[in-house]
Amino acid sequence: MVAAWSPNTWRDKEIQQVPDYPNSGTLDTVEATLANYPPLVFAGEARRLKEDLAKVANGDAFLLQGGDCAESFAEFHANNIRDTFKVMLQMAVVLTFGASLPVVKVGRMAGQFAKPRSAPTENIDGVELPSYRGDIINGIDFTEASRVPDPNRMLSAYNQASATLNLLRAFAQGGFADLHQVQRWNLDFVKGSKQGDRYQEMAGRLSETLDFMAACGLTAELVPQIAETEFYTSHEALLLWYEQALTRQDSLSGDWYDCSAHMVWIGDRTRQLDGAHVEFLRGVKNPIGMKCGPSLAPDDLLRLIDTLNPANEPGRLTLIARMGHDKVHQHLPALIRAVEKEGRKVVWSCDPMHGNTIKSPSGFKTRPFDRILAEVKAFFEVHAAEGTHAGGVHFEMTGQDVTECLGGAQAISDEDLSHRYHTHCDPRLNASQALELAFQLAEALKLERSGSAGALAQAS
Repeated sequence: MVAAWSPNTWRDKEIQQVPDYPNSGTLDTVEATLANYPPLVFAGEARRLKEDLAKVANGDAFLLQGGDCAESFAEFHANNIRDTFKVMLQMAVVLTFGASLPVVKVGRMAGQFAKPRSAPTENIDGVELPSYRGDIINGIDFTEASRVPDPNRMLSAYNQASATLNLLRAFAQGGFADLHQVQRWNLDFVKGSKQGDRYQEMAGRLSETLDFMAACGLTAELVPQIAETEFYTSHEALLLWYEQALTRQDSLSGDWYDCSAHMVWIGDRTRQLDGAHVEFLRGVKNPIGMKCGPSLAPDDLLRLIDTLNPANEPGRLTLIARMGHDKVHQHLPALIRAVEKEGRKVVWSCDPMHGNTIKSPSGFKTRPFDRILAEVKAFFEVHAAEGTHAGGVHFEMTGQDVTECLGGAQAISDEDLSHRYHTHCDPRLNASQALELAFQLAEALKLERSGSAGALAQAS
């Protein structure tokens, strides 16, 4: 029998990757305060995303999920939100125009504040302090006071998420996303680059197409998708006190939804079948994701799928493979075969970031662009060999002109990393690198739809 679920049954389970708050009274007060705040998203929006992801699961659309590694309070600025949104639009247009496939756009935004860490503490010059776990939990400054977990940070995170969502909704529905603006979406630092020039050429062709459609009477008044877009938000549901406090019962269906985001996911470090995170997410009706690393066995994956999506509902569960560029061919086929054999309906997405992090000779945590591309290539190759749909990608990226990931058309070197290394946690792709990947993906999807094997290998 399936155990009864409520928004707080996770509290009876063992939990990983969360802080030990020193003041339980303050935590209780913050939870009660958040529980009275308005929801950040609505159940109907989450259902709409699930419908869109069902199309991805059926091979009729593609998931583009991307955004910051960890949102920060210090970098909260309208321009930063706009520029990341702009890059997502650019990538989506490249994918849609190049591959003739609808793109579901999901940002790692308006809630991606908490981060799992490989160790509970860090040591600098002989001083050991708790690890930085994201601005929703503690501060990045390496001081004893800053690293104390503070529940009140959840209130600051909520307020920032609310403001971010307001701006994203305005961008998506208020004219900024109008396809007639496609030539204006290029960021200043991308203009004149190889990727920027390629994008401008494509934008010119798209503008000609829109002019032709207008001449035929197909305008934004008749086809709203020309002037606006659907844009959803997502984050890792790591800090369960925050997630439960924003969970609401839908008045129409009676179902429970985590109203902190349209989609939430479980990380590779917190996917224990009998753990708190799986317990919480099995009960909310949002579309959910789960990171799948090389340590995940096929039988364990099937048990997790049965727990998280017992009704086998298309669009409910996205499996986000994060293997490392040299482990995809070794580990991913067995997972896909197990899922296919049992007839499970899932979206397969590729996170080529988290398994490819290295420390550069100069001491920076970085990710080589060639390894990121290699993992995406391998992901497409495996799906082509198995006859399944490579359904999406999951990137850590930013619209800022950062130098955090090595390589790409810009040929960012180890010496360049120190110039504009701004991340609060893990290295992100900049706009030029993200566009470069989008063009590669568009060619791969075009080949996949034509039935060609080794799609991304041929595309490059």
